[in-house]
Amino acid sequence: MKFITSYIFVFLLMFVSCKGEKKYHDTNEQHVVVSDTISSEVKAKQLSKYESAVAFQKEINEEYTNPKESPLTKEDFIGFESLDFFTIDTTFNVTATLERTPNAQPFLMPTTTDKSSEEVLYGILHFELHGKPFQLNVYQSLQLRETEAYRDYLFLPFSDKTNGETTYGGGRYIDLRIPEGDTITIDFNKAYNPYCAYNKKYSCPIVPKENTLDYAITAGVKKFKK
Repeated sequence: MKFITSYIFVFLLMFVSCKGEKKYHDTNEQHVVVSDTISSEVKAKQLSKYESAVAFQKEINEEYTNPKESPLTKEDFIGFESLDFFTIDTTFNVTATLERTPNAQPFLMPTTTDKSSEEVLYGILHFELHGKPFQLNVYQSLQLRETEAYRDYLFLPFSDKTNGETTYGGGRYIDLRIPEGDTITIDFNKAYNPYCAYNKKYSCPIVPKENTLDYAITAGVKKFKK
C-alpha cells in the first residue's frame, strides 16, 4: 500500500515498506450481522464499514504477494498466499474526538534499531469502545508533512492485550488523515503489523508506552505465522 509504504520508508534500514494477517478468501464467508429493528441508514453504514475493511484486506494482501513490494523475506515469500486477519467486526470502527496539541514540541521517537524518527504529538484521540472510554496519542512525521502527498498523514501506533498472543508482540499501527473537523474515524480492522514483524532488516517505530490499551483489540492483522 503506497500510503503505508511511504511512511515506513522513513524508518527503513534498507529503505523498503510494511503490514498484515488471515486468509483473505475467508473474508468472503464473513457476514455483517444487522438487526431488522435498526434503520436502513444504520444498516448502510455498517455495510460500508465492512466493505472498507474488506478492501483494506485485499489491498494489503496484494502488497504482500507482490515480490516488488512485499516486506517478507525470500524464504517466507515462497508459498505465501495471504496474511491472517481477525474476523471483521464493525464494532471496532469508532468515531474519536480529536483534541489537537498545537504547542507540542517535536521529539525523536525510538525505533527497533539505532535510528529514530522526528515526530510531533498532533493530538489526543478520545473514544469509546464497547462502552469503555479510551484515549490514544496520534503523531505526525516532520519529514512526511513536508511532502505534498503525505502532508495530512497521521501515525497511530498502539499496543493492547492481544500482543504476544494472537498479535505481534511489538504492537500495531493504523494510518489516519487529518480531518477537517474535530472527529476522526479509527477502524481497528485496519490495524497492521510493522514491517520488522516480518523482516529484521527494517527499522520500525516503537509504540510509546502511553499508547497501551488495557483491552484486547481482536481486529485487524494477527501475528505472522511462518
